[in-house]
Amino acid sequence: MKKLTTLFAATALATLMAGTAWSKTFVFCSEGSPEGFDPGLYTAGTTFDASAHTVYNRLLEFKKGTTETEPGLAESWTISDDGLEYTFKLRPGVKFQTTEFFTPTRELNADDVIFSLERQWKSDNPWHGYVTGGSWEYFAGMGLPELLESIEKVDDMTVKIKLKRKEAPFLANLAMPFASIMSKEYADKLQAEGKMNQLNQMPLGTGPFAFVGYQQDAVIRYKANPDYWGGKQKIDDLVFSITTDAAVRFQKLQAGECHLMPYPNAADVEAMKADPNLKVMEQAGLNVAYLAYNTTQAPFDKVEVRKALNKAINKQAIVDAVFQGQATPATNPIPPTMWSYNEHLEEDTYEPEVAKKMLEDAGVKDLSMKVWAMPVARPYMLNARRAAEMMQADFAKIGVKVEIVSYEWAEYLEKSKAKDRDGAVILGWTGDNGDPDNFLDTLLGCDAVGGNNRAQWCNKEFDDLVTKAKEASDVAERTKLYEQAQVVFKREAPWATIDHSLSIVPMRKNVEGFVQSPLGDFAFDGVDIVE
Repeated sequence: MKKLTTLFAATALATLMAGTAWSKTFVFCSEGSPEGFDPGLYTAGTTFDASAHTVYNRLLEFKKGTTETEPGLAESWTISDDGLEYTFKLRPGVKFQTTEFFTPTRELNADDVIFSLERQWKSDNPWHGYVTGGSWEYFAGMGLPELLESIEKVDDMTVKIKLKRKEAPFLANLAMPFASIMSKEYADKLQAEGKMNQLNQMPLGTGPFAFVGYQQDAVIRYKANPDYWGGKQKIDDLVFSITTDAAVRFQKLQAGECHLMPYPNAADVEAMKADPNLKVMEQAGLNVAYLAYNTTQAPFDKVEVRKALNKAINKQAIVDAVFQGQATPATNPIPPTMWSYNEHLEEDTYEPEVAKKMLEDAGVKDLSMKVWAMPVARPYMLNARRAAEMMQADFAKIGVKVEIVSYEWAEYLEKSKAKDRDGAVILGWTGDNGDPDNFLDTLLGCDAVGGNNRAQWCNKEFDDLVTKAKEASDVAERTKLYEQAQVVFKREAPWATIDHSLSIVPMRKNVEGFVQSPLGDFAFDGVDIVE
């Protein structure tokens, strides 16, 4: 892989704001390193920002600032009367990026779409297992292997996807990062050269920015794609300056070393708003943070134990300490801004003495457990270590001893999926497509066990409800089913729901065109720097 040298990184970051007449560089102080650059293999927003939202496009895209879909690489589509066949007409004249490592000889066609989806679907596809230990977590967790009947090439510019059953969120799912469209021609070249891993290291797509190079855990560099079908970007170069500490990100933003940053410390927000050189965007986040028990492991396989632990957690105190008023305690696994949110469910009350007795009644004594704390800030959890320490103190009050563990972010995500994982893991979710299915089925469905379902919880009653909701076309019917599913979730308590947070994005005053996404994306197409 071509890597940026340390000298280049230092020089670039020192001169970013010079605003030379011949080049305009935008710097994003990102919060972490991508796990890779193939968005089909991962679920983390950090990875999607560095791959799906820069390098790639999808058949459908989300309209800026909304959860509504619009044409992307497919300029139009039709759906059969029975709702089982989707026929996509591809946008003509779409070019793949030309980079130092690949020069395409043809434009986008149906072969690229089929390749991008079938590699995730068919186990006999040579690309299905091209990354050792990798998995198509979204594709599998959303039940697509069982949903798809076929993907057919009608002609060079037409693709037909047949389903085995109706799937209400199907179009919205195709606008998600995992469904990014790749170049089959590039993949064929890598396969012929025995360099298949390069697809996950040196990405190439049809998106607004072309990948230039990556220095591990330090900086990613992109250039504007001059052949982008949506028009060349106003910024010439895009740099992700990887800065894991939120306080340091703020320092860089104040110093003009970056133009925009994610996930500020709650304590810094007022200072950001008071700085005349900065502006701050904020909106209700489509998110939830949670503590997922491994429901397959004793004693967390007992609902009484999970409910007791939930009653021991002072969620309001965690929200106050970590978010300082910029979040609310969570009751349900979906945020209150999402349709089908069940307003009739009651919050877990903080009653440590009751929790202690519940553990005793369940026959649990001298319980020791691990609580996993994320090493990075996410919109739904700005400081998992602090939250874990507060849970540790809460659990100590009911006689439960807690060991806090953590790992590097990519390792944390991978290890926490294990079905035999010990203890409970702090994680969360920002919606990918505005549909309740993206929370309830993706995070808690049986298909997602061993993947996004960190509770390893497979409940037939719950699973039947969310499956029926996916197959229903009437929103009122879907709403009723999702409300019932939330009742089952609350009764069985595979998680302790922690919070729903505001999404806050500070940036330099001279940044124009950035649109805050309800899906938590950081995408820089359409962004400009105005002096």
